[in-house]
Amino acid sequence: MNKKLLIFFCLLTCWTWGGEVAKFIEAAEKKHGEFGEKAARFLVEGMPKGDREDLSREFLMTNLDLALRAKKEFSWAKKVPNKIFLNDVLPYASLDETREDWRSFFYPKCKELVKGAKTSTEAAQAINKGIFNLIKVHYNTGRKAPNQSPSESIKLGKATCTGLSIILVDACRSVGIPARIAGTALWFNKRGNHTWVEVYDDGNWYFTGADEYDAKGLNRGWFTGDASKAIEDQWQHAIWASSWKKTGSNFPMVWDIRNKEVAGVNVTFRYVKKKKTSEGIVYFRMWDQKGGKRVVAVLNEVVKTKAGTADLNDMAELHIKVGEILKVTLDGETRMVKVPAGKTVDLYWDQLK
Repeated sequence: MNKKLLIFFCLLTCWTWGGEVAKFIEAAEKKHGEFGEKAARFLVEGMPKGDREDLSREFLMTNLDLALRAKKEFSWAKKVPNKIFLNDVLPYASLDETREDWRSFFYPKCKELVKGAKTSTEAAQAINKGIFNLIKVHYNTGRKAPNQSPSESIKLGKATCTGLSIILVDACRSVGIPARIAGTALWFNKRGNHTWVEVYDDGNWYFTGADEYDAKGLNRGWFTGDASKAIEDQWQHAIWASSWKKTGSNFPMVWDIRNKEVAGVNVTFRYVKKKKTSEGIVYFRMWDQKGGKRVVAVLNEVVKTKAGTADLNDMAELHIKVGEILKVTLDGETRMVKVPAGKTVDLYWDQLK
């Protein structure tokens, strides 16, 4: 870039964004050339106001350095279009989680996990299969906040769907895999929200549940049935993907629903299927007692309830009418209960007869 023009842009940046951010853009151009400057500007343009005021040049340069290293090192990263790299590899955050240098932490671990992978799909699968056991974090509603950063979840050893998804997105990005948060603020049947991950490979986006590795591949998960009934023109029932670039829409964060700083893309069309009736479907969770733990029981000798690290919204579903007798079997013992009204039913073993 022409030296006089560069000085002009630097002065303009200082006036527009302030000291640390301006120094970051200048340092990025000096170290990484024209593309480095472009990447830095893209990052700054999408920043929430608080980040522009609080983040240091050193933090931003470390993030940029490591993102560009991954772009050069991994075969799949070299093939990623620049606009996808900028929006879905480069950013240092996905939502409003605590800002931290997760690239330095995840890079050596994920580099080992993806050895032998030839595509971003294979690499993302390897990471989803191995990283959560490696860092000892799994689904647990005892976490402190839904939007925990990786270090916060690691400290507790606990996270729910959003915290797990943040981990998987960051881990993927650390080795140059484009990844982003996806989710809905409220399922079509109003039985809760959910968050998962989308991964980019060869021109297409694919989805997967965080810490829900499926050997059969991507675009699989317990939530696919619910996602297929999302409602595109109702924001709370639509499916959104996060975006660093401003889109004119926002990703709905249910823990801070008034916060509009995280951009979003409505991707409902990629999940919905032709409408099928949900009449007669009831969702069940099974607990040992009120305030106790979830347990695995067999309902009507057909389906099993979920427990352990399964997502709280991952429920057994049955076609059954209100008032019908439901047979519940736990540890070889069978008890009966009349199905109460409601689309979602919590059953307590100690209350069944």
